[in-house]
Amino acid sequence: MLVVGIDSGSISTGFGFVEEKGRCLKAVDFGALRPGKGLPLTDRIDFIFREVSSLFEKYSPEVMALEDIFMAKNAQSALKLGQVRGAIIAAAGTRGISVREFSPTLVKSALTGYGRAEKTQVAFMVTKILGLDAKPSSEDASDALALAVTALIRKEIHP
Repeated sequence: MLVVGIDSGSISTGFGFVEEKGRCLKAVDFGALRPGKGLPLTDRIDFIFREVSSLFEKYSPEVMALEDIFMAKNAQSALKLGQVRGAIIAAAGTRGISVREFSPTLVKSALTGYGRAEKTQVAFMVTKILGLDAKPSSEDASDALALAVTALIRKEIHP
């Protein structure tokens, strides 16, 4: 089973592909897509849609894990994030990839046992669970891997 976690953002979108073989979880690929801050939002959304679609085509995940919608203090930031999420969900839909959403608290709890854990603790557990040599250099990639691991740990992977 191959699951992709996506940490949505209009400036940086993290991705992490995690494969489950038996009882082992393995990171297949991870990183961050950065369309460039100076681009208009519509161009950034287009870039993210195309790059995510390309990754989906390359790896063919069965399930995508996303962070649940949250209340943002800044309405404009929330709208931008919603547009990016919409593009990512559309990319998954065109490939028949099932979408699962998880709250940040649930992800932290699933990986560390504590729903208010710091991002550094989550990154440490992602590194440990996946047997990585070092923690991901991008916080967005680490968060994306955490989402994929959460989907697999919670067995919320059935299309």
